[in-house]
Amino acid sequence: MNTLIRLFCLVPALAALLQAVPAGAAARKEWVTVVVSAAGDCTLGRDLRGGYSNSIAYYFDNNEPDYFFRNVAGIFAKDDLTIVNLEGPLTDAEEAPDKQFIFKGPPEYIEILNHSNVNAVNLANNHSRDYGERGYNDTVELLKANAIGHFGIGTPCLMEVKGVLVGMLGYSGFGTHPLNVLGRDIDILREQGAALVIVSFHWGIEREYYPSDTQERLGRGAIDRGADLVIGHHPHVLQGIEKYKGKYIVYSLGNFCYGGNRNPDDKDTMIFRQAFTFVGGKLGKSPYIDIIPARISSAQDRNNFQPTPLYGLEGKRVLRRIFEFSSPWGDLDNENNYRTFLIATRRGGY
Repeated sequence: MNTLIRLFCLVPALAALLQAVPAGAAARKEWVTVVVSAAGDCTLGRDLRGGYSNSIAYYFDNNEPDYFFRNVAGIFAKDDLTIVNLEGPLTDAEEAPDKQFIFKGPPEYIEILNHSNVNAVNLANNHSRDYGERGYNDTVELLKANAIGHFGIGTPCLMEVKGVLVGMLGYSGFGTHPLNVLGRDIDILREQGAALVIVSFHWGIEREYYPSDTQERLGRGAIDRGADLVIGHHPHVLQGIEKYKGKYIVYSLGNFCYGGNRNPDDKDTMIFRQAFTFVGGKLGKSPYIDIIPARISSAQDRNNFQPTPLYGLEGKRVLRRIFEFSSPWGDLDNENNYRTFLIATRRGGY
């Protein structure tokens, strides 16, 4: 990634610590555009109670670390900030609660992210503490040591991107967080100079293609309280995109580099991109989005943990599904909303 990013990952005592964050340079610039990409659930590990054959561990042991994001790292390199949901700890911890699915990857899997061009990860999800506090803390320390931002579970993140301070917040719990708490967190980020605020929710119902009433309430409520973009995950399938008061709610990005299932029935996914333009340090209208259809695997018949952008007829099929899921809130089928896909289709590749 070519953009210079300064990273400030914050602990829960947000207001006190943010006093040391310098003001962004955006106020000294007349015009700057920040391109943000978001992708879905990345489980860089597996449930150890399952077999080794054809698992993400097998692919890691038989490939270089850049294998996993090889087909999308170039796309992420062209943006200014890439965000995913990191669902599961990277740890050597062994004690885990008794639950249906328990995920972890060994610490060396951080090299997957180091070769991905991902800049920040959400940790507010139902698997971040699959190996308790030690597993969670090990993951945080690995992310810090490798200059990858993290947010969620009471920890916001500020990144200075091209002179613009971008604030990120993450929430889980499927609707249990009061919106007044969210509004307070956004206000604190704004007071400390965040010109762009992105809110990530781990929410919804697994394998449901349309958001619940709770998702709609929280997504719209986040924008009403000052968020500039809302991104969601947890259903493990795609859901629609709503444009609400001129801002976007991406209800579910689906799976992405997902080690939790070797062959899910629905492998469709996407990369959501939005260009945010700032004039004199102030966010202007940012209507330009770019939906890149993808599959979580470069193979059709199994999950090989290598997310791959799609073009041509396959890409059009995924786009049509996204448009269908988005239809309750309007028609997204506008060529301006999937420009990268059209270029790739003309070229025969990304």
